[in-house]
Amino acid sequence: MLATKGDVVPTGDEWSHEVKWDGVRMLADVADGAERARLTTRNGNDATIAWPDVSPAPMDGRDLLVDGEIIGINDAGVPDFAVIQERMHVRSATTAARLAKAVPATFMVFDVMRLDGRDLTSLPLAERREILQGLDLGGWQVPPTYDDGAMLRDATLAQGLEGIVSKRLTSTYQPGVRSKAWLKFAHRHRFSFVVGGWRPQEGTKDRLAALLVGEPTADGLLYRGRVGSGISGAASRLLGAQLGGRALDASPFADDVPAVDARGTFWVEPFLVVDVDSLNKMPISRLRQPSYRGIRTDIDAADLLEG
Repeated sequence: MLATKGDVVPTGDEWSHEVKWDGVRMLADVADGAERARLTTRNGNDATIAWPDVSPAPMDGRDLLVDGEIIGINDAGVPDFAVIQERMHVRSATTAARLAKAVPATFMVFDVMRLDGRDLTSLPLAERREILQGLDLGGWQVPPTYDDGAMLRDATLAQGLEGIVSKRLTSTYQPGVRSKAWLKFAHRHRFSFVVGGWRPQEGTKDRLAALLVGEPTADGLLYRGRVGSGISGAASRLLGAQLGGRALDASPFADDVPAVDARGTFWVEPFLVVDVDSLNKMPISRLRQPSYRGIRTDIDAADLLEG
């Protein structure tokens, strides 16, 4: 179940409010008696091997399906997607174990959809939360909810957190549905775009220094700007590995790319989704002072088109 972007934080007893976490959305499925949960991303990819510190099953393997967000804490003590982005792409158990020690993760659980074989998705959120809060999930955390959304929005802004999510207490859990019963309010202007090309560092031909990104629309992939800030050496290598072997002879953008941006660009198939921070608010025609934040393996271009 996915949240819709909200305009005004709702008030009233029929709403509950919680922190919006800057991490990786994840479902954790514990088959009865299993030692580890099966972790799957929003687009259904099995990510269990990447998170050995999150996957151990709580409650002695009691049958369970929960929804939540995996987060990592930066040096300022704030959840930060950039901290854990390297871990998202790991497919080696040895590498995953090493990174789990160096960059520990926490699973913030905010919903429960199955318990002891019973499907809970048709229950209202208020009842699901009551069940969730009564569970001993060990190392998994159940963050609190709040009655005052405006207060929480101000507090999360002051603390440097990503934002809040407001949820209607009568809402049932609808897998895969983007619902107006869940509303999200982000403080920072972070957007997801599809990579359509990359430019090398000046004086090189293979050291990725900037991305050309676009927005999927009904009219095709529309160019939104060039992003170079925030691409570190490690991020450059990771992006290069992801884009390798996906070259195109011509631009994948449906509109014209300015010559100053197109010059020296290597075009690629439009499959890779990345997060970008900018000074823009929606709608966007060109990004203002964009900064690269990380690769999104939990969503794809089709998800962006759906909103």
